[in-house]
Formats: sequence, C-alpha cells, structure tokens
Amino acid sequence: MPDFGTFGRLLLIGGGLIAFIGLLFILLNRLGLGRLPGDILIQRDNFTFYFPLATMIIVSILLTLLVNFLRR
Repeated sequence: MPDFGTFGRLLLIGGGLIAFIGLLFILLNRLGLGRLPGDILIQRDNFTFYFPLATMIIVSILLTLLVNFLRR
C-alpha cells in the first residue's frame, strides 16, 4: 500500500515551491526585470516577437551564484 503521508508532503513542498517562484516572478517584474535594454522586441502589424536575452543572462548568473552558494 502506498504511503500517502509522504506523497502529501511532497505535494505540499512542490506547491510551496511553485508559489515561491510565482512570487519571485512578480517581484522581479516590479524591479524591471524583463524589460532590460538587451531584450529583443519586434512588433509588426499582427506579430510580436519577444526574446528576453539580457533577462535570461542575469537570471542565469543569479541562479549559478545561488546554486554555488547552496553547494558549499
């Protein structure tokens, strides 16, 4: 028989992690991340292309620093 207590804890942890990431996205948007000068935005009549190049680089650097800090 499966252990529903462990499964329930995993679901709660996963849900909390998703909520934290959503809150982080909201805060980063208020700080202007996502509209940086290196982000590519092309708008035509019926077409919009957005590629957040500078934002991805900054997020990658921050995540690399965080992972390296947590590994030590």
